[in-house]
Amino acid sequence: MFGFLKRGLDKTLEAIRSSKPADKKISKNALEEILLEADVDYEIVEEILYYLPPQDEVKKDDLKRILNTYFIYENVAQIKQDKPFVEIILGVNGAGKTTTIAKLANLYKNSNKSVILGACDTFRAGAIEQLRQWSIRLNVPIVATQQGHDPSAVAFDTISSAIAKNIDNVILDTAGRLQNQTNLANELSKIVRISQKAYENAPHRKILILDGTQGNAGLAQAKAFNDIVKLDGVIITKLDGTPKGGALFGVARDLELPILFIGVGEKMDDLIKFEPKEFVDTLVDEIYS
Repeated sequence: MFGFLKRGLDKTLEAIRSSKPADKKISKNALEEILLEADVDYEIVEEILYYLPPQDEVKKDDLKRILNTYFIYENVAQIKQDKPFVEIILGVNGAGKTTTIAKLANLYKNSNKSVILGACDTFRAGAIEQLRQWSIRLNVPIVATQQGHDPSAVAFDTISSAIAKNIDNVILDTAGRLQNQTNLANELSKIVRISQKAYENAPHRKILILDGTQGNAGLAQAKAFNDIVKLDGVIITKLDGTPKGGALFGVARDLELPILFIGVGEKMDDLIKFEPKEFVDTLVDEIYS
């Protein structure tokens, strides 16, 4: 897993390498430059420097201890592991939502779980067809309708089908953008409400897909989705293609939500569970290597 993560963070680690001083000792000024280069938010960099011991040289263990605190979440909802386990996937178009749904389905299948997909993004005909193609490739069932149909009805039918067929996991796609924010808010809220009518505890998880290449710029978008539908977690995509891996600290701090998985490549298996300690160790070890 460590090697997998290191490969996925290669561009971020490259940014760290390029901004490191020749001297193996890391001063606070040098650390500030390194963290900013990796797209750690400026305010968070200032916090990190503030909480470090007063001496100018930064010790490796002190830095690891402080960075790990950003991934300690308060009041994280306890997710009930029901069958079917229903997840609603949210995010703007282009964030890698549909591909991530496919990777999640593949992950569950590899764990001997049965999966059904729900094409609740009825705003774009292309989104329905794209998800249908993934269902064929992965050999998993899908509930889909025509463009313009009620997405909450698709959610209801997908969950009902999962109950009838004793399927383990339900993954519901949703529209990333409608004509305006109000339309999007109304649609997503209705999908959540109708899911609960289809199955009492559903949805069990509402997951936001964030494009890692956007770095901290994606945070405003994430907060908007969190305001519409109280999120349960985040998946960061495309981390292998960006030097902005440090933005994960901002996601964890500002959203106070667990990062569940990270996308570190284009292959089906390139979705890995996010382990905060491994992430911090990988970054800090690079700084001190």
